[in-house]
Amino acid sequence: MTELPEIGQKALRHKPARTDWQSFRVQPVRDLTDYQKVVSIRAAAFMSEQKCPYAEEFDGNDFSATHLLAYRDQEPIATLRIRWFSGFGKIERVCVIQPERGSPVVKIILAHAFEIAARKGYRQMIAQIQSRLWPLWARILHCELRTDRPEFTFSQYDYMEIDIPLPAHPLALDMYTDPYVMIRPEGNWDQPGPLEQGLTEICKPARAA
Repeated sequence: MTELPEIGQKALRHKPARTDWQSFRVQPVRDLTDYQKVVSIRAAAFMSEQKCPYAEEFDGNDFSATHLLAYRDQEPIATLRIRWFSGFGKIERVCVIQPERGSPVVKIILAHAFEIAARKGYRQMIAQIQSRLWPLWARILHCELRTDRPEFTFSQYDYMEIDIPLPAHPLALDMYTDPYVMIRPEGNWDQPGPLEQGLTEICKPARAA
């Protein structure tokens, strides 16, 4: 994902500088090697630092979600996952390795997540955040506390829910989107996918002897 997430970054209160975008690379997780990177980051941040039990951190939802990885150079440094529901998406498991905390990477990976969600036609995201971190999220995102919802607790932390509205994406996918676009890899809808490349190979004229 090399293009700036023009729609996704509108959910941020303050956009990172262009040089910050160039410092990081964000991509969806597509194979088990990438997923192992997700596991290592989350294990370090949540299980080691916050003493989260394994069964709570790896809760059975990873294989029904979209995961993103952020890199500085070739090193994976941040991750999050998105789960999809009817009418809204849910941002979860946002974490950054300790040396990169305070860098713009959390804004950049969130902007890419919101870009994917908006492109898929979603206008509403929610998140469950640690109550102590509400001031941080309020500075990062255009979001609101869900005051009609009670706080809840797990892994010895108190949590609250927030709403994150998204602007409409001008190229939002729907059931009438070009079929070749629909079958491209998640998040890469503007680039020809492997099935199209295979079709091109099949349709090539035979070379003369």
